[in-house]
Amino acid sequence: MTAQAVSPAPMLAERARLAVSAIFLVNGALFATWAVNIPSVRDHLKLSAGEIGWALLAIGLGSLCSMPLVGGIIARWGSDRLTQLMVVLTMLALALPFFMPNLWALGAALALFGALNGALDVSMNAQGVTVEKALGRPIMSRLHAYFSLGGVVGAALGTLLVGRVPMQTHVLLVVVLTTLTGLVAGKMLLPDAPHSMQTHVPETTGTEVAGTQAAPTQPTQSKAAGLGLTAPVLLLGSLCFLGMLSEGANYDWAALYFRDVLKLPLSQAGLGYAAFVTCMTLGRWFGDQFRARFGDEKMVRGGALLTSLGLGLALLVHQPLVATLGFAISGLGLSNVVPVMYGTAGHALASRGIAMVATIGYGGFLLGPPLIGFVAQHAGLTAALAIALAAALLVALLGGQAFRLVRANASVL
Repeated sequence: MTAQAVSPAPMLAERARLAVSAIFLVNGALFATWAVNIPSVRDHLKLSAGEIGWALLAIGLGSLCSMPLVGGIIARWGSDRLTQLMVVLTMLALALPFFMPNLWALGAALALFGALNGALDVSMNAQGVTVEKALGRPIMSRLHAYFSLGGVVGAALGTLLVGRVPMQTHVLLVVVLTTLTGLVAGKMLLPDAPHSMQTHVPETTGTEVAGTQAAPTQPTQSKAAGLGLTAPVLLLGSLCFLGMLSEGANYDWAALYFRDVLKLPLSQAGLGYAAFVTCMTLGRWFGDQFRARFGDEKMVRGGALLTSLGLGLALLVHQPLVATLGFAISGLGLSNVVPVMYGTAGHALASRGIAMVATIGYGGFLLGPPLIGFVAQHAGLTAALAIALAAALLVALLGGQAFRLVRANASVL
């Protein structure tokens, strides 16, 4: 089926692109609002580093429970209708954790928040594919850049408001603005053909697999679909796990590092997080151009090495300006690591491969927060964040082997 056969009028497709971009944007702002307020929630409930780590785990558990169920719902409803519902419910759910009286209630609220956001994550990406098909050109990288841009906006607003207004006032303002945006954008999404989405790969992605032409799109019943946990899938998935662990550590612990280790006031605790997401946004916005020039393998290995250098700078020099620069470098390095590996899996290993790589990789987000929290409680946050540095360094060291293995197997899949 060609894009021309299913495309609506160009104006409707372009309007839908703007709408789904807005949904990615508010989703990024949502998580930034939570991230910059983690120290305030921790202080309000008098939680230890280990306890806040377990509370953060609830978000991942909630997402892990909901994400496998979304495919069937999309098949019945369509990604447009599900995204329209989930964006509103998710934005409203942000308010719940900030009104909880204890750790257990906080965990339950975060689990619900994670479940709703997991459903939104799948449905809005599925809608992105539908819009991409309608437009006849790739847009997914830019959509993820809008998510990061939303993080910049949310972090900037948080830097202005945290410590100056009650955290509930800050959060309710964000909830109102993002919910209204979601309501408007949801009405402009495109209906899709859900049953065909699992096998769709854009005809022109502008990427290659480690300097080799991407493998041709395989039919649904390709050999790769029946292989499951192959060696390339396991290695790419493991590197995604490490990359997402490092990314999640920056997201969840940057503000606490500035608050607890650098001893900055609450009003400045979001500086490292803001620097991280700003540079991650810039890296994703222009990432496709650099990928075309340098190739996927160099982007992954060089980016991971840059991240380890940035985190090393932030952890070794306990000075706010230097630490801010370090987190900025870390964000730039990580910006295209996981997206490139997802793309590599999709082109070379077909749909089953990317599904398994994504599943393994998500474990980094799931297990990272409690691991960092446990180590922070017993050895300090600086030592804990060194785990994220080591994870990025492993990606840089093992990335070459992963891409060689993918190239060796792509021709027989």
